[in-house]
Amino acid sequence: MRTIAVINQKGGCGKTTVSINLASSLAVRGKRTLLVDMDPQSHSAVGLAVPEEQIELAIYDSLLSASRKEKIDLSEILWQISDNFELAPSNIDLAAFEQQMAGVVGRENCLRDVLATVSDDYDYCIIDCPPSVGLLTFNAIKSSQDVIVPVETGYFSLHGLSKQLETLTVLSNQCEQPINVMVLASMYDVRTKMSREVLAELRKHFGSKMFQTVINFNTKLKEAASLGQPITEYEPSSKGSRDFLSLADELISTDTLTHRKEMVSSLSRQLEAIGNNARGILGDISLNRQQQSQEKTKEEVSERILDKVEEKIERYYGVRQQGNIVSFTALYPNARKVQIAGDFNHWQPENTIMEKISNDGAWQIKLNLAPGKYRYRLVVDGKWQQDPYNEDVEMNPYGDYNSLLTVG
Repeated sequence: MRTIAVINQKGGCGKTTVSINLASSLAVRGKRTLLVDMDPQSHSAVGLAVPEEQIELAIYDSLLSASRKEKIDLSEILWQISDNFELAPSNIDLAAFEQQMAGVVGRENCLRDVLATVSDDYDYCIIDCPPSVGLLTFNAIKSSQDVIVPVETGYFSLHGLSKQLETLTVLSNQCEQPINVMVLASMYDVRTKMSREVLAELRKHFGSKMFQTVINFNTKLKEAASLGQPITEYEPSSKGSRDFLSLADELISTDTLTHRKEMVSSLSRQLEAIGNNARGILGDISLNRQQQSQEKTKEEVSERILDKVEEKIERYYGVRQQGNIVSFTALYPNARKVQIAGDFNHWQPENTIMEKISNDGAWQIKLNLAPGKYRYRLVVDGKWQQDPYNEDVEMNPYGDYNSLLTVG
């Protein structure tokens, strides 16, 4: 059983949304999946329409049994959500766990002991962690092979990311097993310049420690949560559903043991590097914002400095036109090959291969296009996807999105 903890001590980052919908998507892909709610607020149960008043036994009871070395029957607390998908709910009693376990030897291993009793019954276990640092979160880390840190693509979320990674570094020093930490961009709104800038910087700095899948901002996700359904049930054809199925596919395609052996020497060193990158991103963006603010208040600053940030953004994002020459630029630091397919090349990506133009992973191609409206998609290492930096899209016959380009 592959166990994945979803952690971020910053609230409002979509942590529970990620946990619920990732678990549901894994189940849709035929994987036996257990979702464990380690948040005393019981948001996973709420998000799956499990009535609080009907939860007689919860994960708290199983953790207590483990601490007392009693026989654990996790099936007594489980709720069947759908085929291949079960929930171990929490309740407010879980808030007292840390205080009750004070001084108990091995209290950080209670969840690991509980999950060990069902390790042969599931392919995946997703742990929804509380938005705080403490014994519950440490139990989750000690039980996991992987940690997902969802990050909003907004400026202030980077403060939370940096702080979260510092905390994980401290906790990791007490862990004996290597853990693979991955950053997941969530609530991405391609319409805002800030989101596009932050996504590019995340990809640039985190590289292989970031999922290629991006969870886009989607109102259907909020509607699904309000009705107590995962997005794969509420609106299977929505972009939110496709994003989470893509995330599930990305996880399934990963050989965890090989991945950890090749890419993770120790969690502490890994987090230190990622944490430094997060602080570096904050510094870069803070400097850019500060420069923009100064430029707005000082008219004597030259136009060249005023446009510096915009020029940097344009270097990485989407499409630019100069006469009949159209430049397509994208940032994929880990890609081996980036191609483009569209109306202009009869949707044959092998005929239009983008060139890697920088060491940080920027890819570009320039095409001479006649005036008109074109549809296109990027093909990154064989995976077709819309241009994440072009907000103009339309639904295609296959239920996905094509990017749109109008050449004047």
